[in-house]
Amino acid sequence: MAEYKIQSLSALEAEMRDVARGVRPAPADAAAPSFESVEALARLLTLENRRLLAAIRDRKPQSVAQLAEWEGRAQPNLLRTLEKLRAAGLIRLVRNGRKKAPMPTIARIVVEIDPYSTNDRMHVELA
Repeated sequence: MAEYKIQSLSALEAEMRDVARGVRPAPADAAAPSFESVEALARLLTLENRRLLAAIRDRKPQSVAQLAEWEGRAQPNLLRTLEKLRAAGLIRLVRNGRKKAPMPTIARIVVEIDPYSTNDRMHVELA
């Protein structure tokens, strides 16, 4: 399982400034997606987005246009949603000729919530 960061925006900014100033090296997980909070992840994983992720996993669309047709959504709106899911590391968009096809990158997300602090952790099982 891979681990994604859960850290506040201010902590992420401070980390980036330290790296840019040479105060510390870039962390090994610097390229991994991060979330400001468990709540931010929950806001992204709406019922509609989870259905969309399931359609991507189960039906394996060959293009964004095909997925838009299956889901009955306008392609520009769907593309905005897919970009958010891509930025969060939940999917990737792969070139399929001249088209882009969404593919899942994760199989499962496990969140550990520390009820006494903000030291929550998120583990991701990759697809």
